[in-house]
Amino acid sequence: QMQLVESGGGLVQPGGSLRLSCAASGFTLDRYTIGWFRQAPGKEREGISCISTSTGTTTYTDSAKGRFTVSHDNAKNTVYLQMNSLEPEDTAVYYCAVRWVAACPLVGPDYWGQGTQVTVSS
Repeated sequence: QMQLVESGGGLVQPGGSLRLSCAASGFTLDRYTIGWFRQAPGKEREGISCISTSTGTTTYTDSAKGRFTVSHDNAKNTVYLQMNSLEPEDTAVYYCAVRWVAACPLVGPDYWGQGTQVTVSS
């Protein structure tokens, strides 16, 4: 059974950092494109970052650029989102999602994780 499990969320003060993980099971992430999305209360889900395991391409929205870094560990079959300089506006549920051999930014994922809550507050 294909499954994505996010972890690493939590409560952090403004200016702090978190590293989110998206671990895949039941399949290998090789040749998949992985997107990170988030949904804040009362807002639509938005894509914020993407990585293609086929090409190594990474993309970021303007809000993530310069603060977030997406990476992939083949050996651990896991994708990470390192988030630095967090702001209260980054508070949201963060999701990873995948699609086979797709371009970045990711559209129309095939599988989603369950999400992990990130709260940025003093």
